[in-house]
Amino acid sequence: MAKPQEKVSFGQRLKQIGMVFQFTAKHDKWFAPLLAAALVIPIALAVLAILLGWGVFTVILLFLLAPLAALVVLSVRSNSAMMTAAEGQPGAAASILEQMRGDWRVRPAASSTTSFDMVHIVIGRPGVILVGEGDPAKVRGLLGAEKRRLSKVIGNAPLHDYVIGTGEGELSIRKLRMTLLRLPRDISGAEVNALDKRLAALFARPQMPKGAIPKNMRPSKGQFRQTRGR
Repeated sequence: MAKPQEKVSFGQRLKQIGMVFQFTAKHDKWFAPLLAAALVIPIALAVLAILLGWGVFTVILLFLLAPLAALVVLSVRSNSAMMTAAEGQPGAAASILEQMRGDWRVRPAASSTTSFDMVHIVIGRPGVILVGEGDPAKVRGLLGAEKRRLSKVIGNAPLHDYVIGTGEGELSIRKLRMTLLRLPRDISGAEVNALDKRLAALFARPQMPKGAIPKNMRPSKGQFRQTRGR
């Protein structure tokens, strides 16, 4: 069950906006000019409206438009700056997936390697979605193994897979969120719950280690003969 969100005070909200402002200004060279234009143009129009006698309502509306335009610029450019900073960072795709609004069940790094190649599993109305990030060659191997494992429990549910990257056949991290939101809703909410339970049971099973059995886990000599003789 999701925890109730804590209330944020007005001072904390202003501090958050200030941090976003500083981050965006640092990573986006166009942010400052666009923000200045968003503030100056409505104010200039308001001054012009006063000189031309357009009416008090029009003047007030133009003055109020300035901070609104500034917030829009901050929102759009900060999101772009965050996507730019996230490109190539391990786990960036998982962070975006976990922040998506709606009924999305995310299992980050369901399979991974020591070099931060990983596959995330997402369950939603479009079905089961595999998102891999890291070295494309290694990620495709992980995707293949994950498809084989999931095919045993997902039945006829749609299965989508993406490799995050900038190469041919790969999905830019900037387009990840919108790509998932645009997928057709092929299954119901009840089917999403059923898939989530099946995958939870699958991941709860202990995985047998690959390779030779360690000596401390091997049965003692004569144990199988004693069992057969009973």
